[in-house]
Amino acid sequence: MIDPRPVLFVTNLVPPDREGAFRLLHDRVPLELALFGGRSHHATQAVADPGVPHRHLAQNEILGLAGSGRYRAVVCGTAGRTALPAAVLGARRAGVPFVLWTALWAHLSSPAHLAARPLMGWIYRHAAHVVTYGEHVSAFARAQGARRVTVAPQAVDNAFWAADPDEPGAPPLLSAAAPEFVVMFAGREAREKGMRELLAAWRASRLETAPAALVLAGVAPDVLPGAAGGAVHAVGHQDPPALRNFLHHSSVLVIPSVPTRTFREPWGLIANEAMNQRLPIIATDAVGAAAGGLVRHERNGLVVPAGDVDALRDALLRLHGDPSLRRTLGAQAARDVAPYTHTAWADAFAGVLTELSPEGVSA
Repeated sequence: MIDPRPVLFVTNLVPPDREGAFRLLHDRVPLELALFGGRSHHATQAVADPGVPHRHLAQNEILGLAGSGRYRAVVCGTAGRTALPAAVLGARRAGVPFVLWTALWAHLSSPAHLAARPLMGWIYRHAAHVVTYGEHVSAFARAQGARRVTVAPQAVDNAFWAADPDEPGAPPLLSAAAPEFVVMFAGREAREKGMRELLAAWRASRLETAPAALVLAGVAPDVLPGAAGGAVHAVGHQDPPALRNFLHHSSVLVIPSVPTRTFREPWGLIANEAMNQRLPIIATDAVGAAAGGLVRHERNGLVVPAGDVDALRDALLRLHGDPSLRRTLGAQAARDVAPYTHTAWADAFAGVLTELSPEGVSA
């Protein structure tokens, strides 16, 4: 007999790029989202209504909800201070399977992360299943002792991101400057996003003297250092149609992330978005989309060592000087990102949730 109870899915928020994925998963396996809010590592904010049953709660309410017996399984990610252990304990109390959904692919070294390492090791070893962002995360999970691991591939709405812009013509900024080579960055104003290294590489490339431009989406103009260099345009937050328009009229997307004690880029969904627009990617080896196999050196982009300003400069200059290579890498990028769909994510996750046994978290 099929258990009619829904699955409780605990996460801090639902960003726009995951809204469609959750809807498809709910079509396959009934869900209820428990959203506790808080800090987001996404450049975009949470959607107001994710389109599936959901409730907003504080982290100190998760234990009671997960242990209530109203759910046939509990899924939780790694965000939040107490959400994960509360979800695990609640699943054990209710005697239902616990599934860890994780993006971690390296040990972090802040005091909080070091203190939590033994608990995380126990969760990896005892979770009924671990669902990951990609093979790089799966390899890390297995190294921590995870027994059953499945990849649910990171994805965006490919149909939207591959479409032509709603409005004809380039954004006014690019129309006015008429650059022949446009370097695009999209991310938060955070140390781990590598904007410092990107600006240094841009200055070293001297592309500002060519008809070229560096566009920083998600970055407010007032945070740029005075020495940012010419032809650098911080355009602030862009909604999805506007960001798609910038990508459509760009030459390359750069994801210059660097590792810190508290963060390692889990994936970088902007890579999927840009590849749908046939853009080659320059990414560092600290970017999950590169470590996980989507962005591949000399196939659909260039991968450089994290923090290496000279290598980043050389990659910019190489793609600037070789339009044919840009076209070749961009065409391959569009082909390679095509299988990374919301349907693939939902199918993989649904397969895990459908096959769970009622044994809960092992002792």
